[in-house]
Amino acid sequence: MVRRRKQDRSLFEVLLPDSDKLWPEWLKRIDTLLEDEAVIDTVASALEQRWPQSRKRGREGTPAEVVLRMLILKHLHDWSFDELEQEVRANLVYRAFTRIGVDAVPDAKTILKIAKALGPDVITDLHQRVVDVAKRAGVTHGRRFRIDTTVVETNVHYPTDSTLLQDGVRALTRSMQCAQQAVGAGAAPVRNRLRNVTRLSLAISRQARTPKTRDAMIKSYRRLMGTTRAVLRDAATMIRRTGQQLRTATETTAHILRHARQQVRQMRPLVERVLAQTRARLFGGDTHVPDKVLSVFEPHTEAIRKGKIAKPTEFGKLVTIQEAEHQIVTAFDVHDHRPSDSTLWTPALDRHRAIFGRAPDLATGDRGFSSGRNEREALERGVRRVVLPAQGRKSPTRRAHERQRWFRRGQRWRTGCEGRISVLKRRHGLRRCRYRGETGIHRWVGLGVIADNLINIAKYMDRRAAA
Repeated sequence: MVRRRKQDRSLFEVLLPDSDKLWPEWLKRIDTLLEDEAVIDTVASALEQRWPQSRKRGREGTPAEVVLRMLILKHLHDWSFDELEQEVRANLVYRAFTRIGVDAVPDAKTILKIAKALGPDVITDLHQRVVDVAKRAGVTHGRRFRIDTTVVETNVHYPTDSTLLQDGVRALTRSMQCAQQAVGAGAAPVRNRLRNVTRLSLAISRQARTPKTRDAMIKSYRRLMGTTRAVLRDAATMIRRTGQQLRTATETTAHILRHARQQVRQMRPLVERVLAQTRARLFGGDTHVPDKVLSVFEPHTEAIRKGKIAKPTEFGKLVTIQEAEHQIVTAFDVHDHRPSDSTLWTPALDRHRAIFGRAPDLATGDRGFSSGRNEREALERGVRRVVLPAQGRKSPTRRAHERQRWFRRGQRWRTGCEGRISVLKRRHGLRRCRYRGETGIHRWVGLGVIADNLINIAKYMDRRAAA
């Protein structure tokens, strides 16, 4: 049964009435901000959707307020779930902040399972509630607007065809072995080809270092692809046999068989696509296969080039970050497929107007967002000053326009978006997503942005109170 808050007063508050003196000032502010009923209602509504009767039946679960505060604390410090459990268990301040007090701390697996109930829509709604808190506190009024894009990497290794085939064989073999163990002695044995695949993958990595061993590398690839096709045939046989075994299996065995069968069914098409793109690259010289698979575990991963010297290609998802004044991220977007930056400008302005009910006085972005159409769209929407540096060679009129003092001041303010993205990556872990799947990366980015907004709101309120 879902609870919103802890109803009784904690013994922690009785024994340590002055424990608030241990708190840092910014955490006190965040504690006050999270008292907002609308924010707690958003999480409670999501938890009620986990099971049909979660609202009325079952044993009492972890309160929505505790779930929210533990997830916020995790992303404030970029901890893992295990680190979160250990820190909250050992720290009096964190126990008070998360409203756990002297009760038992939910273990890492419990918080991980509960967090999966917060889908993209819930995270977006939660983020907008926090932005509403910033608006009511007077932190931001929507007078300024800046936008930039970055890449949040998925948790994958560098993708090569040989390692992708190795991953696919390993995953398929593991699922088939689980099904075999569930059936018991009567099941057909599953041939384990992992050792052969690992040796071939290591040989390919050595042979790919120099053009002199290309013929040997092609030969090794042929053997690796042949072994992978054999595993795919075994997987097809396993799917057919488990369908027959499900008719007579016990409930526990049937559950394991269905799970293993589903995993094999999801993995087989991905491995087949990896085989196709390997064949196209090696024997056809085609390195631009559409919908290329870059990870069999995170198949939504894209290869994105942002022009960085240190890391020319990043593997993940493109994320749009838009800000208002005082470093408040008012909206974010995790794109399914990489769009052109210039197409993001107008929808972001419309979203800003929907949030604040007005157009910003200043709107700025980098050269990727620059176009004559985007400038006209911004002016038509009521933006007084549009700061979009033109691309390519500039006419004397355009150079004079961009040398005006207000334009250069707007450019300087725009560079703060680079700093905000850097802080999100270093402090809140947006460099690499540790959650799985497309919903996982949206939850990871959203909670990181929410944590950063709460810190910035708290610090602004502290500065205003001290002035």
